[in-house]
Amino acid sequence: MAVVTVDFDGTLYQGNSFKVMFQAAQKEYSFKQWGIVGFGIVKAEVVGLLKGKNAFRLEFFKAFAKSFKGKTKAELDEFFEQLVKIGKEDVHHDLVQEIREHQHNGDTVIILSGALHPFLNAFTKALELDVHVISTEIEFEQNGVCTGKLGSIINGDEKVKKVQEWVDREDLQKSDTAEIWAYADSESDIPLFQFATYPVVVNPNQSMKEIAKKNNWPIFAT
Repeated sequence: MAVVTVDFDGTLYQGNSFKVMFQAAQKEYSFKQWGIVGFGIVKAEVVGLLKGKNAFRLEFFKAFAKSFKGKTKAELDEFFEQLVKIGKEDVHHDLVQEIREHQHNGDTVIILSGALHPFLNAFTKALELDVHVISTEIEFEQNGVCTGKLGSIINGDEKVKKVQEWVDREDLQKSDTAEIWAYADSESDIPLFQFATYPVVVNPNQSMKEIAKKNNWPIFAT
């Protein structure tokens, strides 16, 4: 049995999750919530210029998490379902078919992403994909109300850590057939590609194409 990890942004989803979150917020948010998000996005842009894309992602998600404070899981589920409706046209359908082929072969598929967990749950449900999801968690109180805080951002080396924990927990190390596949698109996924038995680069930009060629990593493109 293989463990197949699939990234979300730029891979399974070819749109921009930041953009659809922004669009959904335009329809749903109060003036106060917009103030929280607006300040956070400005901060994210500044931090992103200084520290790069991953730092921008962290601050962007932090801003939205703050705007979720006080909301219930049901209310957030409704918000993220709106995101799916906006972004469903940008699904990488060829990759969805590839996922189904893996599942037909008995492989375990994990959506492994820095995107927010409720968004991915809603998205995979809409695609009727029965897969595991490891992604950035939103924290809740015991009564199910959002605290406005996030767990660890699942990106870079953190992805490798989560896959290794999964393999250890499922005791797959003892199986001669245990293999790790990694479908992803960006340079931040290089640690995961290096860890995987079978790295597959999905729709890469020019820089990532060169890296894939240098490492003899196959490219999955539409």
